[in-house]
Amino acid sequence: MSKEDVNENPENLNEGEELEDNILVLNDEEGNEVEFEFLDLIEYEGEEYVVLLPVEEEETEEPGEVVILKLEDTESEDEESYVSVDDEEVLNKVFEIFKQKFEDEFNFVD
Repeated sequence: MSKEDVNENPENLNEGEELEDNILVLNDEEGNEVEFEFLDLIEYEGEEYVVLLPVEEEETEEPGEVVILKLEDTESEDEESYVSVDDEEVLNKVFEIFKQKFEDEFNFVD
């Protein structure tokens, strides 16, 4: 599992650019746009977590490695933000729930 600080920033989309159904465009800590495929929303201990798959694999990431981010509401009703999860135990629990839900659809490598 990989984690990085990214925040959703829909204002950065170019005019006329449309998102595919399951694609999110997020900004990394350096302001670069990164595309992710939304795989699932997992609830764990009263919090919501998104499981994302990078569309373009970066050299530093293993192929097929997912990113798990915590969903946080902002003061604005129209915006949500995604923050990294530093707790390895929470990451592992969320990933286990994800694996159980999709064990027939994905080939998981331990």
